[in-house]
This record gives sequence, structure tokens and C-alpha cells, in this order.
Amino acid sequence: MHTALTTAGSDSGGGAGIQADLKTFAAHGVFGTSAITAVTAQNTRGVQAWQALPPDFVAAQIKAVVEDIGADVVKIGMLGNAGIVRAVARCLDTLGLTRVVLDPVMIAKGGDRLLEGEAVDALRTELLPRAWIVTPNIPEAEVLAGREIRSLEDMHTAGRAILSLGARVVLVKGGHAEGPESVDVAILPTGAVEIRGPRVATRHTHGTGCTLSSAIAANLARGLPELEAMQEARAYLEGAIRHAPSIGQGHGPLGHFWRGIASG
Repeated sequence: MHTALTTAGSDSGGGAGIQADLKTFAAHGVFGTSAITAVTAQNTRGVQAWQALPPDFVAAQIKAVVEDIGADVVKIGMLGNAGIVRAVARCLDTLGLTRVVLDPVMIAKGGDRLLEGEAVDALRTELLPRAWIVTPNIPEAEVLAGREIRSLEDMHTAGRAILSLGARVVLVKGGHAEGPESVDVAILPTGAVEIRGPRVATRHTHGTGCTLSSAIAANLARGLPELEAMQEARAYLEGAIRHAPSIGQGHGPLGHFWRGIASG
């Protein structure tokens, strides 16, 4: 049985964060474990409140899981503050965890900030160099690269700038752009690849970033190469959006089990 560890925040609405990650792992036939970094009070209409856990307690969760169950791949999502960023980075080093998918969560779908300002520099310097694949959306890529993104060419440029910070692969997600197609830009050591698909007109997009990065992590855990892992994750995400259960009055969650639960 392949395993994946998600280190992220808990979403009380069940659509994003730890809950979306574990559903995605299960849908790919991967056994999921978790280290919770923060607890949120949220639903499809937004985040009402959130509370970060102590950094040493986050580290204790990671250590407990890895020393017993192990982790073929680690997915990192919401971290909340600089203390947690540094604690997670130390765990990656001390536990020898090098297969890392980093989703640099900064702002929730409804606009609520989920990463304290001073933590951005820590994420850039402490975690980006330790990431195998980093998956920023356009606003996050603008922060990490320190430049505006207004075009597909800008996505390529920002991706290369983030790659220079130490990550092995950068996937700049195009969901915030406009047009009939949604284009993600993958920057690999061998060059750039555009992953294209139709833009689905729907309000049920809560947890898309969490789900995509978790699907990538699950595919890597199952042994897929980097590019194929990203392409397959994109196809899975599109299906999950199209099969959303129409729950809630705001940005609804996805249909994570739209193709059934895969066998290990």
C-alpha cells in the first residue's frame, strides 16, 4: 500500500485542507495520514475563524506518523505562521523526507488570509528549496516570484523565477486567469510544458488547489513520473469539478469520488 502524509489545516466544511487531501488520497488508492497545522471554522461562504496549532505539536504529529507508517510522499498545504513553516522544514530534514509537494496556501477561496505576512519569507527560504513540486496559483506565484502576472508568458517567467529559488518543479496554476481554456504551466529542469483543459463554469470550486496538489502527491506515491503525475492530477480535478455535489450556498466542494475508489 502506497502512503502519503498531508500537513495542512482542517476545514470544518469538509471541502478543502486535510479533508480534501485525505479524500483525494483515498480516491487514488493511497493510504493517507495527516499532521494538522491549524483548525478552521469555515463553510462554503468563507472562513469565520482559524487557530494555528503549536509548532512543536505539528512536528510531533509528523514524527509519529513517519516513524511508524512512513510516507512515500509528503503534501504540504496551509501552514499559518513562520513557526510552523520552520518546524515542518526541520522535520523534512531530520526524517529524511525529500519527496515533497508544496501547495503554498496563502489566501482562502473567499479571500481570507491563511498565512501570516512574516511567514511568506520563511516559506520562500525554508520550504521552497526542499520541495520536489510546488503548485502556486497566480496570486501566490506573484508573491513568490515578486512580479505581476498578466499573461501566459508572465506565468512562464514567474515559474522560472520560483524554480530558481530551489524547487525541482514548479506548476503555476491558471485557474485565476480568464478565457475558455484553463492553462497550467509546468516548469521542469528540462523545459516548460503547458497543461490545458476547458474552463468549467461553476461556483463549486472550493478546495481545487488542495485537491490538485494532493492528486499530484498520490500519483507520485504510486510511481508516476513528474509530468504524468501532474497531467493525471489535472484530469482528476476536472472530473471532480464536473461531478461536484452542489452543497452549500457559496463556493461548493468537489466530487472527490467521481470515478470510484481506486484499488491499491
